[in-house]
Amino acid sequence: MAIKQTGDIAAQRLSSEQLSCEFADIAPLLDATAAAAAASRCHYCYDAPCVQACPTQIDIPGFIRKIGNGNLKGAATDILSANPLGGMCARVCPTEILCEGACVRNHQDAKPVAIGALQRHATDWAIARDAVQFRRAADSGRHVAVVGAGPAGLACAHRVAVAGHRVTIYDARDKGGGLNEYGIAAYKTVDDFAQREVQWLLSVGGIELKTGVALGRDVTLDALRQQHDAVFLAMGLGGVRALELEGESLSGVMNAVDFIEQVRQAKDLSTVPVGRRVVVIGGGNTAVDAAVQSRKLGATSVTMVYRRGVESMSATWAEREFAQTQRVTLVTHAKPVRLIAGDGTVTGVEFERVAREGSVERFIVEADMVLKAIGQTLVPVGLDRELLTLDGSRIAVDADMRTSLDKVWAGGDCAASGGVDLTVQAVQDGKLAAASIDAAFALAAVKAA
Repeated sequence: MAIKQTGDIAAQRLSSEQLSCEFADIAPLLDATAAAAAASRCHYCYDAPCVQACPTQIDIPGFIRKIGNGNLKGAATDILSANPLGGMCARVCPTEILCEGACVRNHQDAKPVAIGALQRHATDWAIARDAVQFRRAADSGRHVAVVGAGPAGLACAHRVAVAGHRVTIYDARDKGGGLNEYGIAAYKTVDDFAQREVQWLLSVGGIELKTGVALGRDVTLDALRQQHDAVFLAMGLGGVRALELEGESLSGVMNAVDFIEQVRQAKDLSTVPVGRRVVVIGGGNTAVDAAVQSRKLGATSVTMVYRRGVESMSATWAEREFAQTQRVTLVTHAKPVRLIAGDGTVTGVEFERVAREGSVERFIVEADMVLKAIGQTLVPVGLDRELLTLDGSRIAVDADMRTSLDKVWAGGDCAASGGVDLTVQAVQDGKLAAASIDAAFALAAVKAA
């Protein structure tokens, strides 16, 4: 959904040159000297805590040692063997609370090894040169359907293909990548990296990507089960929570995920309309990405408002600090109670906050653009109720990503796997599902023998 241009919402707030600077890579590549210096700080710990903190269990000391020795191909092979989307994860993982947060260097000089930057150094080198390829096993005759070409679906497809099974990925969008393509801030993944990574992953062979195909609209789950030996559901969370306030249909009010997609898919950033005074409601990474990109597009003021304290925000401390360095104002312990309108267009948001003495105070933040980022939800179109958790919010799975339906697995954000809603966790879900599917095929072969 593209936002309409109204009085204070307009495109080309900044020149193309300014936008180019604003949306430049926020974490440019290390050069060889910097990478060697960063690698030299690693202690190569036995039973390394950084590995334990990584959902995909990458051998971090191992790949860092290889970088230090100048063996980038070996380093990239280690990374991509554990995480086939290691390039994107190096860009978007909250390393500050995962691998780098667990680094023993934090207890020595309060500065962890730059694991994320080193991972990107190796994977970018390898993908740019097509230097790492995985060899497929002999064709098994099995065929797996994957619904959703996001991180979980792609990771599962890659592992299944390497095991020798054929894969067809069905995705409702025009391009593969899922959130990596449509839902991450443009300044985190420049130069069309999401698509380059998808193409590298598909080059393993045995994988067909069919775009523009939606479950429940173009294909049914029953049909997929009949046509394939296994189905992996990885469609993510396609719905957006509503504020449930009068005025959500006002001009100038938009879902933050739609705004982020509009920025990511724009061929020319100067054509993306943005308000002068933007209010973002929410406290997660989507809220931060929307707020920062509003600023970078030329908004005069951007206020991010969250109903609880900073300790409850799903955006990490690093994301919050980055938003504030981009001149985003953060307001906490305030919930929206009213969207204020003027001639059918939003002009502000009224918030309510409980003061220390228990009194309730209300205040208004003027806005000509309001971006809602209070969470995403599962759209269960094409899914039987028996597949869902009791509250219907996710697909129920066991430890091997199996659902209650024979031949059907699920993973990523759409599944109640017990992990966190992160790209790296979605990749791990896809890996676990692929291993379980492969094991199921092996067991079936033994029984048939």
